[in-house]
Amino acid sequence: MTETYFIKTNFDLCTGCGLCQLACSERLLGGYNPHRAAIRIRHLSENLYHFPVVCNHCRNPFCANVCPAGAIFRDAATGAVKVDSEACTACGLCQRFCPIGMIRVDPDRKAAVKCDLCAGEEPRCVSACPTGALIKVTVKNAAETEGVR
Repeated sequence: MTETYFIKTNFDLCTGCGLCQLACSERLLGGYNPHRAAIRIRHLSENLYHFPVVCNHCRNPFCANVCPAGAIFRDAATGAVKVDSEACTACGLCQRFCPIGMIRVDPDRKAAVKCDLCAGEEPRCVSACPTGALIKVTVKNAAETEGVR
């Protein structure tokens, strides 16, 4: 069993370069399209602030709770909330009810797409980030890294 982790964001270190989105979209789609990545960068105050936003893999995920097909589940090994694209009916309820907008229905795949923490591998977005704005944090050491810079 792999250790459960999540991706912590540090907006004050983010330059808005988008390399994380390119790395994510390449893994998800086999090509580079930041608009279809499972990570978003919100640019605020005339691009003065850049907020990377990733799926929280909620303890009680709304996306899974509203899915009529039961296609969204928690992976027991990684702790990631994942989508079974074969079972997904692309109804869009998950997208509608995600409070932070981190799941969407991909029209090409005809299924919901979201961060799956790179299926237990090293997260591509974290590896691609040149500034350390994204950090892989295990649940065990989350409290210890609260002040990481």
